[in-house]
Amino acid sequence: MLTSPQNSPTDATSGDEPQRLAQNLVATQARIAAAALRFDRPPQAVALLAISKGQSAAVMRSIYTAGQRDFGESYLQEAIDKVDALSDCNLTWHYVGQIQSNKTRLIAEHFQWVHTVDRLRIAERLSEQRPATTQPLNVCIQVKLADEPGKGGASPAEVLTLAPVIARLPRVRLRGLMCIPPPSEQFDEQLGYFKQCRQLQESLTLQGLALDTLSMGMSGDLEAAIAAGATIVRVGTAIFGARSK
Repeated sequence: MLTSPQNSPTDATSGDEPQRLAQNLVATQARIAAAALRFDRPPQAVALLAISKGQSAAVMRSIYTAGQRDFGESYLQEAIDKVDALSDCNLTWHYVGQIQSNKTRLIAEHFQWVHTVDRLRIAERLSEQRPATTQPLNVCIQVKLADEPGKGGASPAEVLTLAPVIARLPRVRLRGLMCIPPPSEQFDEQLGYFKQCRQLQESLTLQGLALDTLSMGMSGDLEAAIAAGATIVRVGTAIFGARSK
């Protein structure tokens, strides 16, 4: 939901926090590289998207100083405030939350990527509202791999018909697919879901769509996602720590 988190982000880091965050970032980057090499992929083929919802601009600045450039946000107003606060940094902003129709203009104006497009009307609005003075908005279609109430996404069958239409919109660029599988601690089960998403991308490629992105995998399952072909992994907890409830 596009609402503010229960705990507002604080405005400053303290003590050894910047060093801890930088260490977490390095450890996460090493974990991604190790997984890529384990599954015969070049480490540079997998990009790290830091999921920073609920984090302050000061915390994000610490991660930026440590080298991170791509950040993912779900709470729209919080994100807009942070875009303004960090305007002096060279950041790429990704929207990863569910999208309400009345929020598309702000998303189209402030973000470079949207990972959660799941219906044509949302894609059309993003295209219509993307400023003509900027590059087309990079979008991924969110795939719903299981029947989970409350989770966004289009079914694989819907994606096959939706993707070619979105690819023709003038102010968005369809880059690929995104998924959030049902939670599991079993590697083989995780891998099975991620392979479904990769196979769906391959089917779309056979239709003539030039897709280069698989946004899948988070702190608890990024190894399986990388094994299946993820090009972007979305990591929050492993970098920032668990968020307060």
